[in-house]
Amino acid sequence: MPSRALPYLLLAPAALFLAAFFVYPAVQVALIAFSRGDELTMANFARMAGHWKFDTALWNTILLAAVVVPLQLALALFMGQIVTRMGRGRDLVLYVFTIPLGISDLAAGIIWLAILEQNGFLNSFLYHLGLLDSPVARLSYQNTLGLFVAVAIAEIWRATAIMLVILVAGMGLIPKEYDEAAQVFGASPWQRFVKVTLPLLKPSLQTALILRTILAFEVFAVVAALAGTSMPMLMGETYAWEFQLQDRGVAASYALVILGVSIAATLAFLWWLRTPKEARA
Repeated sequence: MPSRALPYLLLAPAALFLAAFFVYPAVQVALIAFSRGDELTMANFARMAGHWKFDTALWNTILLAAVVVPLQLALALFMGQIVTRMGRGRDLVLYVFTIPLGISDLAAGIIWLAILEQNGFLNSFLYHLGLLDSPVARLSYQNTLGLFVAVAIAEIWRATAIMLVILVAGMGLIPKEYDEAAQVFGASPWQRFVKVTLPLLKPSLQTALILRTILAFEVFAVVAALAGTSMPMLMGETYAWEFQLQDRGVAASYALVILGVSIAATLAFLWWLRTPKEARA
């Protein structure tokens, strides 16, 4: 077997998988989005953009990602530093931190619904402490800020562990000699983190941010459990147009909007966290 052909043969199964389960469905969705009946048209996008929920759903989705992802990154870096600097009990602490990974999106939403609803655990606890005279309706449809905060808290609790696992793996690949050399030259812990750890962690940061941002744009079950239809999101509107309003064209248009926003965010992270050519040598 020619040595030049071996890499391509090894990549062939993954390429076929991506073509069958990602590229082909994406092409089909695009065809549905740009067609109405037997004609190619932009009518689906016009109907989507003209619907009163579109602007709200787009803004809510972008705002949620802009709030949740940076907070998750900061928490994941903080917890990752704790884990990597531990000796005994490291595996146990990492296990505890990653427990939410084993909980589905819907289950996480229901857990926080049980905590935050009017008759939930939080109100009961505060009432018994004498801090509340009556239950507070935190998840009322009139309390849009409360709904947003509840969804953000649930998402941070549920999905920070995804970034944590990636970053801990990246931190484990950084040679300890760099940190020890910085200590010899008198660098403080914060300076070592900013000047040594973060630059060497760029590949892991890219992966963690891209993956988490894409998932943030696709949030659905947590919002459905905590806010229902009171907090429109792009993925929720995609579901509504597909299964409730029975309009596949508009649903496909929403799907392409989510894809476009995800690609834009991915390219932004690749550019922002790129490694200069001179640093690769």
